Amino acid sequence: MVTQLREGVWWIDLRGVNAYLVDDGGDLTLVDAGMPWQGGELVDAVVEAGFALDDLDRVLLTHYDVDHVGGLSRLDGLDVSIYAGRHDAPLVTGRGTPPFSIPKGALQRLLGPLYTPPNNGVIPLADGDEIGSFTVYETPGHTSGHVSYVSEELGVALLGDLVSESDGRLDPMPWIVTDDAGQVRESVRRLATDAPAFDVAAVGHGVPFDRGGRARFDKLAARFGHDREPARIRR
Repeated sequence: MVTQLREGVWWIDLRGVNAYLVDDGGDLTLVDAGMPWQGGELVDAVVEAGFALDDLDRVLLTHYDVDHVGGLSRLDGLDVSIYAGRHDAPLVTGRGTPPFSIPKGALQRLLGPLYTPPNNGVIPLADGDEIGSFTVYETPGHTSGHVSYVSEELGVALLGDLVSESDGRLDPMPWIVTDDAGQVRESVRRLATDAPAFDVAAVGHGVPFDRGGRARFDKLAARFGHDREPARIRR
């Protein structure tokens, strides 16, 4: 269930969705939290990687979907900071409501009763914010508040559901589970232009790449074209 991708970076395979554990300069960071019933597996994964649950310092969320935030309540009572993109943070806390106007929002509402918001507060993040060695890039499209985190120091990109892996290549998530497929393409092009180099491409679904991740990401961006306008970040 736990695979070390490189020193200080672990892939937590939760069968169908991924989480990650990163030792970021001594700050132990959990990335995404799986389904509601997978909280215990997250705890086991932290121990399998050689840590105690109390060693966790923070949680970085790429976006609000029940398969990425469901296990958060398992961390209630721990002294951890939880971070999410500013447009998805109200959904993570339970204070916001997904829209019915798009299929993705209707699906989020349908699955909402499975999710218990964490007791810990959620810190909203904006484009360009820095958490440890990671820089925040707003990459909307899959959800309006989707963010990616890139650490030049660690050579790691935490891409969430901006893209997924299939048959050794990166692709966008299917349109039916996406807010805006056109915005996804813009976000991919923008990240390919603005983000520093990285080896590890940590995706939310599929098998992450422990090397050559940037080259694969750039191939996807090239399919979308580099000659268009960069993504317009919501302010």
